[in-house]
Amino acid sequence: MNSATTAAAVQYRLKEWAAQIRECQNRPAGMSVVDWCASHGITKADYYYRLRRVRQVCLENLPPETPAQQIVPVPPCLMHQETQVDTDTRLGLSVAVNGLSIHVTESTPMPLLAAVLKVVRDAQ
Repeated sequence: MNSATTAAAVQYRLKEWAAQIRECQNRPAGMSVVDWCASHGITKADYYYRLRRVRQVCLENLPPETPAQQIVPVPPCLMHQETQVDTDTRLGLSVAVNGLSIHVTESTPMPLLAAVLKVVRDAQ
């Protein structure tokens, strides 16, 4: 048997096992895994082996995790543009953490501040 045939056989078997696992997970309420296995002619050990193999293949075929996004888009509705610059706009709170500086004033929209703080928290 060549490697292509073997790979196709493995894929076919895994699909069958995945269907069995879905069926077992959708078994009637009150029916145990052992009872389901007995009614389908497989042992409990075989069922859990198949479950482990199907999960392993699923995990191996997950797409690679995308890297953390460096630039977080902020919806325009959360942006607040200052139209008047005077000495009061510099009053407020400035916070610097890990090279990130945030300046908050009384006019800073709370939804924007909440979104920025969430990003900072998740980035750490």
